[in-house]
Amino acid sequence: MHARAAALILDAFLDYNGRFADITRRAKRHFERRDWRQAQLDAVARIDLYDVCIRETLARLELLLDDRVRSRPLWAAMRHEYAALIEPLLDRELTKTFFNTLSRRFFRTSGVDAGIEFVALDLEPTAGIAEPAALDCYAVDGELAATCERMLADHPFATGYIDRASCAHAIAREIAERTLEDGVAPRAIELLQTVFYRERRAYLVGRIVIGDGATPLVIALVSAPNGVRADAVLTNLNQVSLLFGYARNAFHADLPTVGDTVMFLETLMPHKPVGEIYTVLGRIKQGKTERYRHLFRHLAAHPDERLVRADGERGMVMAVFTPRDYAVVIKVLRDHFAYPKDVTRRQVIAKYRLVSRYDRVGRLVDAQEFHHLRFPLRQIDADTLAELTGDCAESVAVEGDELVVKHCYVERRLRPLNLYAREAAPDDARRAVLDYGQAVKDLARSNIFPGDLLLKNFGVSRIGRAIFYDYDELCLVEQCRFRELPLAREGDETRPLEDWLSLRENDVFPEQFARFLGLPDTLRDALLQVHPELFDATWWQTLRDRFAAGDYGDVPPYPASSRLPE
Repeated sequence: MHARAAALILDAFLDYNGRFADITRRAKRHFERRDWRQAQLDAVARIDLYDVCIRETLARLELLLDDRVRSRPLWAAMRHEYAALIEPLLDRELTKTFFNTLSRRFFRTSGVDAGIEFVALDLEPTAGIAEPAALDCYAVDGELAATCERMLADHPFATGYIDRASCAHAIAREIAERTLEDGVAPRAIELLQTVFYRERRAYLVGRIVIGDGATPLVIALVSAPNGVRADAVLTNLNQVSLLFGYARNAFHADLPTVGDTVMFLETLMPHKPVGEIYTVLGRIKQGKTERYRHLFRHLAAHPDERLVRADGERGMVMAVFTPRDYAVVIKVLRDHFAYPKDVTRRQVIAKYRLVSRYDRVGRLVDAQEFHHLRFPLRQIDADTLAELTGDCAESVAVEGDELVVKHCYVERRLRPLNLYAREAAPDDARRAVLDYGQAVKDLARSNIFPGDLLLKNFGVSRIGRAIFYDYDELCLVEQCRFRELPLAREGDETRPLEDWLSLRENDVFPEQFARFLGLPDTLRDALLQVHPELFDATWWQTLRDRFAAGDYGDVPPYPASSRLPE
């Protein structure tokens, strides 16, 4: 019986993998046809596919095993049999995660259970992968433009290129300019054979071989009504890292195997956690597994580590704590939300779910939802423990020498922008505040209104990029009503706004934004000068009207300086 059950689970995973690939492959057709609406629907469908397949598999196991379905000895035997079945597979870590999900759903496991799960905190998911990812290698023999044209010819589209030779020359010119800065001409260009798709772009991903080293290379392609053309060339590590970052949606890349591609991308971006690479390749559950594995490996390896309250202002909706020396935060919903918050727990969870399925345009941090995490009490700061057990009793419990967090979100830790603006050098603070303005614009142009624009709800990344991370008041721009403030009568200026102005739900007054940001005059004036649209109700209302008409704009995922001339 255990052998049949193990085979059933492996068959179910392979079925999931096949359906995942079917959706992924459609990305090319959507790109060629410029069918952005269907591309977005497929992105959501692929995210939801994992739980669909898990539910189907749970039902099949119940039919097969009947009343033995919750027999721990049987599941232990199934685990052993399953391990033997998957041993030849390159991506066996993905299959283990699938098994673990089933086990946890049946037994409602709190923490981990090594008897009926695959745990191995010390195991790297790419360990044992000997074969490198499949690459196409283009030796640079003579003219670089000819090499680039061969690259494009090897990646055809049904609509064709608008002018393949011109695109190749533009790509070659950018590569030459950037590599000649180092005084060494490129020897070769190596590209992954799979094209990456996301939102409105396709990407050729690889590296430029220069001397004994290499530099990342990403060529962005856009689909115009009359064909495909090259839009940008990225060789800067930070830009490539942002493209594969934790504030971006997953790519649709029809990879025959995943682990070897993860290894290749690690060589391009060695600073990036492996879990984030899995996530941005669409293997969201594996990304969560790797984040869990690395976090708890860190806690076990550093007994002096402490979980403390995260820096920044105390949140009214979430209690936020963090390992002192590990760059994630854990956010737990409070039992009661302080005034003036009027959202419910269910509404907050719905907003986090919306973000997980929406185009995050590089400005919304990935919030991974976890259940039943167990933290050693000895590693939790006393004040933090008191806050969690006192204000979040519905979500946490003390069991023996552990704190069980029944439900939480785990995010990359960022420096709160309000703190960064006070601590950083004046030029760095100005750049971050101006990028905050650009972040709000990017979100607005993707139909997202953050709701609460206070700087404390934005963080600053390693490279100074402003990213929004507090979603309890987030909504769609098209759901808001942007209004100009009417002229106040004598004496109204000293009274609360709601006492003299008729307000309706979802009314927003952009003119008021600057008053509540808490910025010094110099930074506020710079923000008003560079991003005046943010404080103009007409600008917001124009966006709203456009979205209501079904016209959604494009937010390029790289700076204008990287774009090629049309």
